[in-house]
Amino acid sequence: MAHTLVLVRHGQSEWNKKNLFTGWRDVELTEQGRKEAAEAGKLMKAAGLEFDVAYTSGLKRAQETNKLALASLGQSDIPVIENEALNERDYGDLAGLNKDDAREKWGEEQVHIWRRSFDIPPPGGESLKMTADRVLPYFDAEIMPKVLAGTRVLVAAHGNSLRALVMQLDNLGPDEIVEVNIATGVPIAYELDDDGKVLSKKILADRTYS
Repeated sequence: MAHTLVLVRHGQSEWNKKNLFTGWRDVELTEQGRKEAAEAGKLMKAAGLEFDVAYTSGLKRAQETNKLALASLGQSDIPVIENEALNERDYGDLAGLNKDDAREKWGEEQVHIWRRSFDIPPPGGESLKMTADRVLPYFDAEIMPKVLAGTRVLVAAHGNSLRALVMQLDNLGPDEIVEVNIATGVPIAYELDDDGKVLSKKILADRTYS
């Protein structure tokens, strides 16, 4: 029996558009981001996907993406569970800074290390490893058992919290996951076997991150 799990990163946010580090700052979607969220629902509908429950983070850009995608899919009535464990990586002292300004302040090499290393956090923030250490226990305890019980699950979250899930699902190492980018508003549809192993993975659009 194949089990359904779909991941979708929130649509473009106001701070994505401004090239700012966002993290746990609670910012709105742009108009483009709202279109991306609605389009995600259409893509999932075209793929024949339906859900029994949706999970999202404690941040409104993911919550609104989830709401718009489900509306577009025609499934606004399913239960939605919100939890901060699925929040974006905390960027600490970088939050709110323009990425170019951060490079001027700390140097391009240092900012690249904070952004792309697995286990080196920015000042006052989380590394990808720390994010995974927060996300994966919740996923393993709360979400995966439902998936394996036959519940069809949608997870609407963030680039780094979803990278943690992709790392585990795709069995990627630290050096591999840091090279993975997850596009805004593009669903990633998994079919899993009874042991949680990936039977198939489909990215439901071919659009680069913006």
